[in-house]
Formats: sequence, structure tokens, C-alpha cells
Amino acid sequence: MKLSIIIPTYNEEKYLPKLLYSIKEQDFKDYEIIVADAGSKDSTRDIAASTGCKVISGGLPAIGRNNGAESAEGDYLLFLDSDVVLSSGYLASAMEEFEEKDLGIAITQILPLSDKNVDKALHKFANFFMKRVESIKPHGAGCYGILTTKKLHNEINGFDEDLDFGEDSDYIERMGKISTFKVLRNPRLLVSTRRLEEEGIKDLAFKYTKSTIYDFRGKKISADELDYNFGHSSDEKYKPRIIYAACGEGMGHAIRTSVILDHLKDDNEVMVFASERAYDFLSQKFDDVYRIYGFNTVYENNAVNDKKTFINAMKYLPRDVKDNIRLLYGIANKFKPDLIISDFEFYSNILSKIIRVPMISIDNMHVITQCKIDVPKKFSRDKLKAEGVVRSFIQRPQKYIITSYFYPEVKNTEKVSIFPPILRKEILELKPVKGDNVLVYQTSSSNLELIDLLKKFEENFIIYGFDKDAVEDNLTYRKFNEDQFFEDLGSCKAVIANGGFTLLSEAIYLKKPVLSVPVKGQFEQILNAIYLEKLGYGEFHEQLSVEVLENFLKNLEEYDEALKTYTQNGNKSILGEIDRQIEIYSG
Repeated sequence: MKLSIIIPTYNEEKYLPKLLYSIKEQDFKDYEIIVADAGSKDSTRDIAASTGCKVISGGLPAIGRNNGAESAEGDYLLFLDSDVVLSSGYLASAMEEFEEKDLGIAITQILPLSDKNVDKALHKFANFFMKRVESIKPHGAGCYGILTTKKLHNEINGFDEDLDFGEDSDYIERMGKISTFKVLRNPRLLVSTRRLEEEGIKDLAFKYTKSTIYDFRGKKISADELDYNFGHSSDEKYKPRIIYAACGEGMGHAIRTSVILDHLKDDNEVMVFASERAYDFLSQKFDDVYRIYGFNTVYENNAVNDKKTFINAMKYLPRDVKDNIRLLYGIANKFKPDLIISDFEFYSNILSKIIRVPMISIDNMHVITQCKIDVPKKFSRDKLKAEGVVRSFIQRPQKYIITSYFYPEVKNTEKVSIFPPILRKEILELKPVKGDNVLVYQTSSSNLELIDLLKKFEENFIIYGFDKDAVEDNLTYRKFNEDQFFEDLGSCKAVIANGGFTLLSEAIYLKKPVLSVPVKGQFEQILNAIYLEKLGYGEFHEQLSVEVLENFLKNLEEYDEALKTYTQNGNKSILGEIDRQIEIYSG
């Protein structure tokens, strides 16, 4: 172990996740994280433990740092406050400069986590001052990245635990007498301006000026004399700030998002971004929903047209990137999100990388890339194409939460979890019965061949997708109405549909056998249908015919028996996991 990162904490659930995330994103990996907690009353200790930190008892900063150093396994020690964020490449840069210059102790230059010009000016002056005096008197108030060796730390007996203020400057000064001190020129720490905001520039400047004067005169000053407190009160519950983005292709992403937003809205502050139909749907149900542009698949004759999809995407990409990123960044810059949640939404993925905010992915699509799926060889080309799309949409989130009614082996169990599908309240509350009708959900209103085929049967079919209310012999057409659709789904004896995840999931939960005819070339639908058939919940066919439908209807009892084995305890497990991830990454 080369480096031990030591962080003293007290009630830091709001800030600690951002620091831990910035550490995890570093290219330098030979480190351990030690959180020395002073008995926090909030979730600080749980956050630290759940992200793999070594959690030990702390106290005032000096005690916490010494306890951390005592349990450290690294040759080098990096002391950080909990409200800082590491810039990209910080650890590698700091270690390289420290070793190249053969230093014994070093501190880091700082940048504010603020866009205010006055904050930038104050921190620029602090950097200038620390560099100007480094050869005169080693100095570095605020513990902005103190880097040293464990050997030297032990040699000077660590931080002075009798000091409740200025213990960092005292430590640097004593260490500077037996080794070389330097302000590192390359790495930067992003630091919180919370004390500036809480105490005001005038009061805080007075405190630090007074402490610096005392330090240069060789005198000590206490925290009581400066009215300086360690940590934060946990009396007021902090509401995490979340940007939630949903893909507008189809309705599945929007429906899933609406259920999650209903769950999140009371205990979190949420801004929502969605395109196309997802925006139309969500903006009717929630506040703070913003329209963005999205990608759309072009379908012709119940098949994906790859060429037209690509041409259409490239045609509007420059406009979409410019307008979407401008909107997302502008709102994020004011909102200051702790976390981004993406339901297969491309631009939120870009935003996460730009503003360096952690992201978790919630969708059914990543079963394609994050699980070991078994499909016939003839679908290999569709699979390869789908993998490329999925990987390009979402890159390196902190967590993949996959919803699925089938459970293939997960490739990386640390980053990926699979849960049952998220279901609407109306579906969960339905009392399904087995009626006489077969529900047909059709996405193409020009599919007249289907109508001719259905008329050859004596069964009664309720058909959605032709945007009309009418009755023709054994066919009952319905315009889409949510309440009527739930009633028809709950009372039908079987479902005929494409391979859309949401309808298949709802039908399976309600124990309705499904005949699935996926859109040609749409691998996600093909995959859903393959596993539907493997589980015995229905049939997968590439083309519908009289013979196919006859056999399906003949075997309904067999599928009914298989569906009796399907169980799901509502949305409890996945919503609990989402809450846990929010706590980990946003405190």
C-alpha cells in the first residue's frame, strides 16, 4: 500500500460522498481511505462504510488524523478535510511532484467550489500567499491536502492533540524543521465555500488573518477565542439534490421514471429532463420537468431502419448537443446536484462527466452489456449493434441498477444489481381475472395484415394502436385510455404484443400469457421475447401467422401454470436500493 488517505469527520453526510466519489475516479489506485469519525449523528459513518472506507473513531481534527495515521498501512499519508473534492488526476500528480522534489511535507493549491468572482479572488490570493511564504515559514491553514510520509509523521509524534485550532499549521511547521516543505504547483483541490457562506467574508477573513498573525509570531490561539467549530449540526435534515433524466423513446422509460419520481419527491429535490413522449407524460405529473432533444429509432414495416435512424440522428446532432448541454449545464450550475440518475438518457451521461457529479443508471437496457445473455446465433449481428448503442449512451456510471423479469448472470456484481421490473401503482393494485378476450397491443396502425389474420378466429380481440373506438365482428378497437387499458389487461386471458419491456413485465406480473412478435432488428425486444419463452410465460415468434396464433391459444393452460411461479413483492426492493445509492453518493 503506497498511500493512506485520512479524513476526519463529524456530521459530513452532505459533503463526504462528493469527496469519496472524486477519489474513486482517480487513475492512481494504490491507496486506502480511512475515515476517522467523531461520533457523527447523521449517516456519515454508514456512507463511509458502504463505499469501502476503513472507519475508525476520531475526535477533534488532530485526534482523528493521528488515529488515522496510526491505523494507516501506506508509506505516504494524505490528510484531507471532508468538504474538498479532488481534481482530475490529483493523486498521481501530487505523488509524482512530491517524490520528484524529494519533499517531506507538502500542501495543495486550492480552487473554490463556487462561480463567484469574490470567492475566486480570495482563493487565488490564498495560493499566492502560501507560495510567497513557503521558504520563509512553512504554513498551510485549513488542511488543504497535507501530504507527508508515515515515517516523518511518527518522528514528530503527529498532530498536537492539545490544539483545537491551528493544529495543521503547527504540524507543517514542525515537519518543515526536519524535512523539505513545498506548496505543490500542479495538483489542485476544489474546496467548499460553506464557511464563507455561513459566516460571511468579513468574519471569516478576520478569523484567518488573526490566526495567521498569531502563527507567524509563534503564538497559539484556541478555537474558542476564534469562535470556530468543527463539523456541522445535524438537526436539519439535508435533502439530496438529484437530476433525473429519461429517454423519450417509447413509453417504458417514462412510466418507470414516474414511479421512481413519486417515491423520491418528498425526501429529495429533483430536476427532471426528458425528451419526446417522456416529456409530455412526465410534465403532466410533476413540476420542474424540462424538455430536451433525444434520439429516435426509425421504424418501417415493423422493422428498424438502421440507415434512416443514423441519418436522422446525425442531421440533428449538432443542434441537439449544443442546446441540450447548454440547458442541462445552466440548470445544473445553479441547482448544484449531488447525483444524476439516468434512465438510458444520453445527455445526462455527458453532463455527469462535465460537472464531475456521480451518476447511477436505472433501466432494463443494460442487461445487454452487463449480463451474460444466451441468444441464438442468428441474432448475433443485432446483439452486437445493440451493445454498441447501449455502451455509447451510458459510460461508467457508479452503479447499474437493471430491471428485469429474467435474471442472467451478472458480469460485475460490485457495480451491477438486478431487480424485478418497476410497476405502476395501478398494476400493483389490479385484481386480475381470466376473461374471454385476448388483448392486442399494436404500435403500427398500418398493419392491416394483422387485422385480416385476427378476423379468421372465433376469439374476441381487444385492439390498441389504431387510434379509434370501433367494433368490427370479433374485433373491438380502443383509443388509448389508461384506465380502460388497465381494466382490459387485468381481465384478458392472453396478450399479443411486440417485445416492449413494460407491457411484457406488466402482463407477466398479472399472470397473462404473452405471444411476442418483436420489431425486426430491435434486439432489446428480441431478448425480452427469447427469455419470455425460455421461462415458459408465452411464445416468441418473428412472424405472426394463423398457425402460430392457433398453437399459442391451444397452449394457454401450460403458460398459466408456469406464470404461477412468478413472484414479485411490488417495487419495495428496487426503491430501497435507489434510496441506498442516493445516500451513498449524495449523503
